[in-house]
Amino acid sequence: MRILHVITMLEIGGAERLMVDLLPLLRDKGNEVDLLLFNGAESAFKSSLEETGIKIYELAHGKDIKNYYKEVYDPRHIFRLRKFLKGYDIIHTHNSICQFYLAIAKSIFGSKTPLVTTEHSTSNRRRSIWLFKPIDRWMYNCYAAIICVSGKAADILSSYLGRSNRLLTILNGIDTRRFSMPIADVSKRANFQITMIAAFRKEKDHATLLRAMALLPNNYKLQLVGRGYDDIIDGLKKLCYELSISDRVDFTGPSSDIPSVLKNSDVVVLSSHWEGFGLAAVEAMAAGRPLVASDVGGLRDVVAGAGVLFPHGDEKELAKQIQYLCEHPDEYKAVAERCQERARQYDISVMADKYLELYQKLYQDN
Repeated sequence: MRILHVITMLEIGGAERLMVDLLPLLRDKGNEVDLLLFNGAESAFKSSLEETGIKIYELAHGKDIKNYYKEVYDPRHIFRLRKFLKGYDIIHTHNSICQFYLAIAKSIFGSKTPLVTTEHSTSNRRRSIWLFKPIDRWMYNCYAAIICVSGKAADILSSYLGRSNRLLTILNGIDTRRFSMPIADVSKRANFQITMIAAFRKEKDHATLLRAMALLPNNYKLQLVGRGYDDIIDGLKKLCYELSISDRVDFTGPSSDIPSVLKNSDVVVLSSHWEGFGLAAVEAMAAGRPLVASDVGGLRDVVAGAGVLFPHGDEKELAKQIQYLCEHPDEYKAVAERCQERARQYDISVMADKYLELYQKLYQDN
């Protein structure tokens, strides 16, 4: 089959990481797989995917994330999509604007190519505005299948749209072999490295982690890995100054080598307001690092019974759990082992097989 995936851009993020891992695997299973970006800004993920030989097309080429809205929401993309609606057996979209513009283009140009989309989050700003509900219902009706990355995401979307046989759940996955490494020994540590790997977006709750750091001793250091909106980053740096922890917090920017980042970490935190799934959580668990995550939908199903959950926005409990793990090596090891075992359930090969099974069915029915 000829398969086209469509996403806004390849900045650092869970859906973007998925493209880097999934598309070569789909190709290696005997398919022709391409990627279309609404904004072809250069990034570590883009370079990594290009090195695998996956063909990448772009509708515009912004220099960086600052051009996100200008390059991604350009309505002329709807007409630029016309040529991509031909020649593919399946077109699979990610991100809201890609979903919307592809639906419009399919309707305008009368394409018969089945559209598939993935819901990567449990929340969406559109769903709080009543005017968007009929628009969303029309848009999703243009899709032959709607994949939700967790049971929670499926429940929320089903409640919003009404029950549909086009909705199905396929859990996200990672290449667990890439992240597998020995569990760290913290028994003789003088200093502890805490890490959060997440784009600086509204759904992430970096602020609670920073307030937790202010409650931890000075031998606890934090690195925040990712990129995002300047106003969010500037606000967090200001909070570090107000909490007098600027010397213990490092804003490292994005990284193309997450396994190395995890190898040099003792505890990984994923503090979020909401999540669709949380690929970064699975990556941390696969690496044998104890994960401490917000007890919110999307993360709860992945982490509960393996890593440690803390109440959303509760910096005191977060600090308590981080310190307990670092200062109790036996518990640290037990949680790390449970995390590694849980991560094996989310190997990307399982996900790829389920995607291809769906594609084959839609192709045969078309």
